[in-house]
Amino acid sequence: MLLFRKYDLSSIEIRDPGLKTAISLRRQILPYTFGRSALKRYNKADVNVVERLCNKIMHFGKRYAKNTGRMAGKKIRAINTVKTAFDIISLRTGHNPVEVLVRAIENSAPNEDTTRIVYGGTTYHLSVDVAPIRRVDLALRFIADGIKEKAYANPRPVEEWMAEHLILAARNDPAAPSVKKKNELERIALASR
Repeated sequence: MLLFRKYDLSSIEIRDPGLKTAISLRRQILPYTFGRSALKRYNKADVNVVERLCNKIMHFGKRYAKNTGRMAGKKIRAINTVKTAFDIISLRTGHNPVEVLVRAIENSAPNEDTTRIVYGGTTYHLSVDVAPIRRVDLALRFIADGIKEKAYANPRPVEEWMAEHLILAARNDPAAPSVKKKNELERIALASR
């Protein structure tokens, strides 16, 4: 089975050993599970990574009003957006766009984060390791937010911004907003060790 009847998922390997269990490359034609995994704990690790990107893209809006209705709940529209962006990626790079997405997630997933600890009325920030599922969640959120920021109130289509962002993030380019956000998060965690 080829994703969107075009892209083969069987040849893609996940290079980051920490993310092998958290990124699912389950073979299916259309990345749509109808929310079957929503009520089961940790079951989102079994949902195809392309569908998880579509779910993150659905929350669309201004910077501080993330869900103002432009893409809210319109999953087929989000899937078509990702499909068109994948076509653009395959034309520009000549690589499998799902592999480009996996590389972008690997390069945007933070290894360290900070947590707040209140001890005796004083708040401390402590550096902690990030669980694999949360790493993928954060990477997808950083990618989706970077696309939203660029595409909002802009004449260029969101598909072009998505393709450009995924290509930059797959190359680990510091100009990609998701890689920039990851580096900033890890820098803050390093300072609070």
